Amino acid sequence: MKKTEKIKIKETILDASGRTLGRIASEIATILSGKNKASYQRNAYSGTPVKIINASKMRITEEKLKEIIHKRYSGYPGGLKLVSGTEVALKKGFGELIRHAVYKMLPGNKLRREMMKNLKIEN
Repeated sequence: MKKTEKIKIKETILDASGRTLGRIASEIATILSGKNKASYQRNAYSGTPVKIINASKMRITEEKLKEIIHKRYSGYPGGLKLVSGTEVALKKGFGELIRHAVYKMLPGNKLRREMMKNLKIEN
């Protein structure tokens, strides 16, 4: 019986210090979806895992944090919760802002969850 060997996929490491939220999120979404490779397939996950370092040193203004609104809906009438970007940054950190921006940039199909599992963010 032969041993099955795991293929190690190289992880992409991105430094978020001094970069804006939208620009780093679009670069992450491109790498996670695999559109930067010649072997891109839209019906299969072909991206690489991404690790973000220095998320707390990201360049973002106070005005932009006030503009960002995260929505949650409980499913009940009147259950829409609106949370501003400043509250999210204080409670969960800047990593959550990056995670939410990347989530919205990825295609809304069954592969989105698999792509988001390959995103690791460190503050």
